[in-house]
Amino acid sequence: MIDGKNTLVEVRIPSRLGFEKVAMGTAESVARLMGFPAARVEDLKTAVAEACINAMEHGNKLNDKLSVGVVLSATDDALEVKVMDNGPGFQAAPHQPDIDRKMRGEEEARGMGMFLIQALVDEAEWVKGSRGSDSYVRLVIRMEREGE
Repeated sequence: MIDGKNTLVEVRIPSRLGFEKVAMGTAESVARLMGFPAARVEDLKTAVAEACINAMEHGNKLNDKLSVGVVLSATDDALEVKVMDNGPGFQAAPHQPDIDRKMRGEEEARGMGMFLIQALVDEAEWVKGSRGSDSYVRLVIRMEREGE
């Protein structure tokens, strides 16, 4: 079990689809060591996978010479995850996809990643990089959702 001291874990993965599973596994291991409930671990794994895929596709344009950085920072009751890429970044606009339209095939099935991330974690922040610094998404997930 990870104690109350701030614990930091860093992973760099290639910008190739499939390697998001390495980041998912790392996040899962850290969350389990912290004592997260199984349902929260599953939320975290999905959010980390979505963030990594977005970083690979949109940030690094699937350039396998560029990597995606994943930094996990554990505290007593929360885990912060930063997923960094080399792209210019963007501000997350509040977007509520129309799931019914997607299910009927009236909208592209893709495009739910940011919505999904925001639904699964307690905090999600997209930060634009400036010259010489990476863009990143910062996720915070607590052991238990507020109100539980």
